[in-house]
Amino acid sequence: MWCYVDDKVSRVAWLNRSNIIFAGRDKWSLDPRVELVTKGQLEYSLRIQKVDVYDEGQYTCSIQTKELSRTSQVFLIVQVPANIYKVSEDITINEGSNVTLTCLASGRPDPMITWRLLNPSAEPLDGEEYLDISGITRTQAGRYECKASNDVASPDVKYVNVIVNYAPFIKDTKSSDPQVGRMGVLQCEASAIPKPEFKWYRDDKRLSNGQGISIQMMGSRTLLLVSNVTEEDYGNYTCVATNRLGIHNASVFLYRPGTANNISGAVAVSQSLWLLLGSLTCLLLKC
Repeated sequence: MWCYVDDKVSRVAWLNRSNIIFAGRDKWSLDPRVELVTKGQLEYSLRIQKVDVYDEGQYTCSIQTKELSRTSQVFLIVQVPANIYKVSEDITINEGSNVTLTCLASGRPDPMITWRLLNPSAEPLDGEEYLDISGITRTQAGRYECKASNDVASPDVKYVNVIVNYAPFIKDTKSSDPQVGRMGVLQCEASAIPKPEFKWYRDDKRLSNGQGISIQMMGSRTLLLVSNVTEEDYGNYTCVATNRLGIHNASVFLYRPGTANNISGAVAVSQSLWLLLGSLTCLLLKC
């Protein structure tokens, strides 16, 4: 804080509010961070090192000559970079639950807090200190970014990882049409958190390793291997995926060679016949 005097000055002092910091060259303040800057006879400036928010306020350079006295006042405004001092810990929650993420920050001026879900689009979210998510879905899982900024320095950034548990959903199956004596491979893939457990069934009987059957687990995918296929092995198999939140099943087929297309065609014809029958019924009933 600058203050300049001339050779007519008889007394000069620096004050903070009503407290004397310097009177002439005599230091009255006990604060070691405060010092007088006198480059030449006319300068009488005050320097405060490592400024703190408690230093904010009005400072007065008081000058007295034989004829009059005058003052020069400076109001010191202390700015503090944004600092996030509390943020939610990583969380695991079930799909459909309500979630509130917290991000508290300090700074001068007060920081602005913004949220983003970094995957996949990283678009801004509606929320400040508290981000409320009602009925969270699996697509809202991921890494959340909280950013606090007030243009004093670089923004402070913290992250919260949100894991959303959901029941299994079988998203892909692959049937097989091996010849007799060859190996048949059936595949089933499911999406779930926690990771799903798989079971294979033929009719109502659960299958296990042994007697020409081999079951392989590979994370979210399972394979049913039928070695040395016989006529009795052809037919419908059921893949069941479970976790503590639910269960989902799907049919997978071990076709006789050349019958897969015929079965698909028969299903399509059957569906067409039902549609035709429904249309005729509607016409007769004038619906």
